[in-house]
Amino acid sequence: MRTFDYSPFYRATVGFDRVFDLLDSVSSQAGANGYPPYNIEKAGDNAYRIVMAVAGFAEAELNVTQKENELLVTGQTAPANGQEEKQFLYRGIAGRNFERRFQLADHVKVTGAKLANGLLTIELQREIPEEKKPRAIPVVAGSQAALTH
Repeated sequence: MRTFDYSPFYRATVGFDRVFDLLDSVSSQAGANGYPPYNIEKAGDNAYRIVMAVAGFAEAELNVTQKENELLVTGQTAPANGQEEKQFLYRGIAGRNFERRFQLADHVKVTGAKLANGLLTIELQREIPEEKKPRAIPVVAGSQAALTH
């Protein structure tokens, strides 16, 4: 495992402790086995898309949950309902249970999820509240500033 020293960044930043903690947790995240494979796409200025290859899973076997700044995607294969266990000569489609976590930035919300052709597509949108958007601060001359206070 590779570790990074973030101390040089602390000298020039204020209030970014959470970012460095997040980087540490993501780099040391257990279970990063690469299953199922996925893509993260930028669909617009404030729109993102996660596409996961979930071949063999039905809609009812997939669960997408957002809790604060974490997105959790799980897949649980349904047990065979009275059917015999299949005997495989070769099994190339994994179809095993999985749990995949994604850390989301502030104000990123899941707007939808769909399953088509073995791909689970999760749509995300960054919605910055009006009070968090940049605003211009007027600069007034010294004599006018004293009158406004």
